[in-house]
Amino acid sequence: MPSKDRERFASSFRTLPIWRALGSRNYRLFFGGQGVSLIGTWVQRVALYWLAYRLTDSAVVLGAVGFAGNIPAFVLSPVAGVLADRWDLRRSLIVAQVLALVQALVLAWLTVTGAVAVWHILALSAVLGVINAFDMPARQAFVVQMVDRAEDLSNAIALNSFLVNGARLLGPVAAGVLVAVVGEGTCFVLNAVSYVPVIAALVAMRMAPRARRERSESLTRDLREGFAYAFGFAPIRALLVLLGLSSLMGMPYATLMPIFAKDILSGGPYTLGLLLASSGLGALIGATYLASRSSVVGLERITIAGTALFGLSLAAFAGSSVLWLSLAMMLLSGLGMMLQMAATNTLLQTLVDDDKRGRVMSLYTMAFLGMSPFGSLLAGYLAGWIGASWTLLLGGLCCVLGALVFAIRWPALRRLVQPVYVRKGILSEASPEI
Repeated sequence: MPSKDRERFASSFRTLPIWRALGSRNYRLFFGGQGVSLIGTWVQRVALYWLAYRLTDSAVVLGAVGFAGNIPAFVLSPVAGVLADRWDLRRSLIVAQVLALVQALVLAWLTVTGAVAVWHILALSAVLGVINAFDMPARQAFVVQMVDRAEDLSNAIALNSFLVNGARLLGPVAAGVLVAVVGEGTCFVLNAVSYVPVIAALVAMRMAPRARRERSESLTRDLREGFAYAFGFAPIRALLVLLGLSSLMGMPYATLMPIFAKDILSGGPYTLGLLLASSGLGALIGATYLASRSSVVGLERITIAGTALFGLSLAAFAGSSVLWLSLAMMLLSGLGMMLQMAATNTLLQTLVDDDKRGRVMSLYTMAFLGMSPFGSLLAGYLAGWIGASWTLLLGGLCCVLGALVFAIRWPALRRLVQPVYVRKGILSEASPEI
């Protein structure tokens, strides 16, 4: 395509506020490849949980699978963040995608041959967790390099969320049908194939040379600097703590979904797919709304509202034994979760200094994914003791309490955020308080 036509094509996206980040060629490539890959990821995730529950009928095992898949993010993400600030991010992502493809092929082979056992599921979940621990901080930090204009960053982050939750809408439904018709092994094969487009997209990108920054020779010193920077600034600290609370007490709802689908709603894998797809639809609505916003101003209030909505809808879902009501509450929980998660991501990317972006986004990964393994273990234990419904009710109420505390503290945090917005040109000196 001639350069004038390429520019005209890119400009056509920038006239549509919701798609404006697609005006950047590299981000368009990423968006297309990642869209295919994420559907495969959700197909594998649903199939894996169903396989674990089919083999064991154990809530504790479901919790253990969630723990094994996410604990590496808690342990390794801080180190991965330091390395993300040092390494070539595109090459790091290519290596991570290739390794994830291999993991999916091994899982498919074990399942198709009938050799799969619970310890295989746990071990391979942990392997993928290690890959994701390095992939996610690099992926989050790479977004700013893919967009040509700084003002498109918030839209790119929202469109990433749109992708993730479009996949959450399509993937679980596809997994429910595929598991019932052809079995879990086929789901794992399809996930392996889905990594090819995103690898091709990363290879095809044309990246501008970036100036090298002075870095400490000590990884430990860089790690300490990242922690001190993030937790020394109250707004970043508060956002990370609130997200960590939601991940610990609310996010494990997905781990317990097979119990609700099979034992409470008297369904099967298709019911499980519908529940998760309903949550994905709500999240997709939230991501679409955030992508349509033109400014980060006001996202703090959206974070509070999203967290409260997430907790309240989980509590209501816990008391439901009717499919249509459960689907409605899952939709609202997905909406609330997305509003909190994507708004937090955008706020952190806006507040952070560029040379510490990888380290701060690794702490985002640690709060978002790293706390969920502890939540999965806790949820699995509590579900075996007091039941899945009471467990989910307790988690939802904790999220509501966290939102209330953040709302009370917000006036003090707002005074610290305002100068950053002024320095970055988001607000003028004469602007009223955010």
